[in-house]
Amino acid sequence: MSRTDHKTFLRNLSAEDRQSLTHRDPIAGYLHLAVYLVILISTSFLIATKAPLWPLLLPVQGVLLVFLFTLSHECTHRSPFPSDRVCDGVGHAIGVVLILPFHWFRAFHLAHHRYTNIPGQDPELEGGKPETLRAWLWHVSGIPIWISQIGTLVALARGAFDAPYMSDRIRPKCQREARALLGLYGVGLVSLAVSPLLFWVWLLPLLLGQPFLRLYLLAEHGDCPFVEDMFLNTRTTFTMRSVRFLAWNMPYHAEHHTYPTVPFHNLPRLHQMMRTHLGVTSDGYVGFTSRYLARRT
Repeated sequence: MSRTDHKTFLRNLSAEDRQSLTHRDPIAGYLHLAVYLVILISTSFLIATKAPLWPLLLPVQGVLLVFLFTLSHECTHRSPFPSDRVCDGVGHAIGVVLILPFHWFRAFHLAHHRYTNIPGQDPELEGGKPETLRAWLWHVSGIPIWISQIGTLVALARGAFDAPYMSDRIRPKCQREARALLGLYGVGLVSLAVSPLLFWVWLLPLLLGQPFLRLYLLAEHGDCPFVEDMFLNTRTTFTMRSVRFLAWNMPYHAEHHTYPTVPFHNLPRLHQMMRTHLGVTSDGYVGFTSRYLARRT
């Protein structure tokens, strides 16, 4: 019996299922974000006031900050909130926190969806995946991504950034946004001369949290076949509820790539519908990482 690919799966979905799966709940996104922000604001307050054992909260703060990336990622699809305007606004706000200009990121990410795991076309494959232990350590350190993001931001601000996914329509928006971000970061740096607060609640935690995000993101497509079938080129990772909360259900990643307009709160249901068709899965991120490294040592 021939296996079902993601395109066949989508063709076989009923109109009722399509409508139900893509429905954006009026409160689910706001509730999820509210809980997330309460936790993040609480850790920020404890660090800012130097509560007992506050240094132990720095990596926790870092994880909470960098995993806002997964919400920004969802906002590029305008799926987590019922309003497109809110999705865009949240995406831009997270862009400030993560040094991730949202206009550019949307173009980059949609190109990734259009050419998922296809060498020479998927922008996420530029530079390749780490193929040695040394390259893996460098990748997981987060240093390459910070160099890349800052370089992209400066190039966008100068109007010197070019890529196949950069259309003439969005180029001026990207330039204006990049210049505004550089201005904000300039003010932030000046503020450090008055108070180290931003260093402790933002800059240092970002550096500490980035390795966790790199490990998480590597599992999405790392060691997946270079084919067009989303059931094979994307990995779903079975993990704890807390990780799914942090990542807005994006561990259901083959599900997301198969049907990108399905909002995060409907991905568990989509998973139940397609779980028997998944070709690449992993039982947890520790298991994925150990197998990834075992093939490179």
